Amino acid sequence: MEQRRVARIGIPLVLCLLFFAAQCWLLTGGSKTQPAQILLADTSELQASPQLEGFQKDVPPAILYAKAWKLIKDNFYESGYNTQDWTRWEHHYDGKLKTTDDAYKAIETMLASLSDPYTRFLDKESFNEEKSQIEAHLFGVGMQLGMNKEHKVVVIAPIEDTPAFNAGVQPGDEILEVDNKPVNGQSLDLVVKQIRGPIKTKVSITFSRKTTRRKVMLTREEIPIKAVASAELLPGNIGYIRLDSFISQKANQEMRLALKKLNSTEGLIIDLRNNPGGLLSNAIDIANMFLDHGIIVSTIDADGYKQKTEAQSSPISKQPIVILINQGSASASEILSGALHDNDRAKLVGQKTFGKGLVQSINRLDDGSGINVTIAKYLTPNDVDIHKHGISPDANCEVTLKEDDFTKGRGPWWIDLSYSNFKRSPNDGKDVQLAKAIEVLKKEVATHASRKTASLKSSKK
Repeated sequence: MEQRRVARIGIPLVLCLLFFAAQCWLLTGGSKTQPAQILLADTSELQASPQLEGFQKDVPPAILYAKAWKLIKDNFYESGYNTQDWTRWEHHYDGKLKTTDDAYKAIETMLASLSDPYTRFLDKESFNEEKSQIEAHLFGVGMQLGMNKEHKVVVIAPIEDTPAFNAGVQPGDEILEVDNKPVNGQSLDLVVKQIRGPIKTKVSITFSRKTTRRKVMLTREEIPIKAVASAELLPGNIGYIRLDSFISQKANQEMRLALKKLNSTEGLIIDLRNNPGGLLSNAIDIANMFLDHGIIVSTIDADGYKQKTEAQSSPISKQPIVILINQGSASASEILSGALHDNDRAKLVGQKTFGKGLVQSINRLDDGSGINVTIAKYLTPNDVDIHKHGISPDANCEVTLKEDDFTKGRGPWWIDLSYSNFKRSPNDGKDVQLAKAIEVLKKEVATHASRKTASLKSSKK
């Protein structure tokens, strides 16, 4: 069995993964809205690519199961295996596994006994898709889709320089047919699956725009996926960065470019709302962009060994910071929020975070499937275990949203439950949590300026 080593900070295979077990890249999340989805290719086409070569085609089911069992035995964080004797599973299916599907079902059953939602089996397609997300190699036609209240599948936005964008697809376009088959009454998931397919193949999509009906033939290509969804200037010389995810290995590079673009602003708002997390290494790298000292995160493995990761003392941004969080901010989002908050580097505004304080490793099995295994828990710099508890906003900085806040457009500016208002922006003033973040940041900027003035006066005496 080959294990994919993505990051190392004192213990092997350290990786913070998405807590959403999605089959598509989620572009919006949270319990208040049905997630939009970006259309990806059928990842079975990617198995022939160089980065996926080396798998064994015919792995005996019993061998596959045995290696999965040992992987858990050697790496699972909770030594008690959910209060059970793990040896009971070693020979549980001896003589019963005839096919690969039998092995998959047995592995899933075995993992379910751990009662850990983050230790999970990935079939070949799911593993390849997770790998593609990390490497930012995603394929499709380049549309963000959603389903409105009338259960119509509509385009939220085409992604720039993609087949859909170049074909003139616009926000609000309704999808009527895929390859001449009507999609009316189908789920968003099912429509996505019909539009998926191997790279360089074609798909016919019929769109409706007001009273106009148009059929477009699109060729699936590689789609540029951005971790930094927005990096722009707000009134008052305030920089705003919305970080959607930490899963791409390019997330830290994108963050550096965003900070360079906004380096002359008086303060920064980093929006982590509905950011489900990603790579632990990205959270650490990005925290280092703001910290000149202090602990970023501590991890504790199954043996109780505690490893601290400290700031490298080379920040590229020294502006006052406010971080926007909510119940959809999880995993690596919580690591970054905790690191900057506990080191008095940022104020937290919004709502309590999700509360995922566990670390997973990605492990590839011999046949190209895989297992994500919980291998450690993490603590914030103040040694706070946030698992199942989350991180709360600062005092007087909590902004709780009610159901009608979303329907009236007062929630996160990019979320529209009606999928009809496609002209929202962080500058429109309707997002009440963002408005609070701006208010708090202005106070922080004023305080920072006062301290700087006082320091200059003191140095001249």
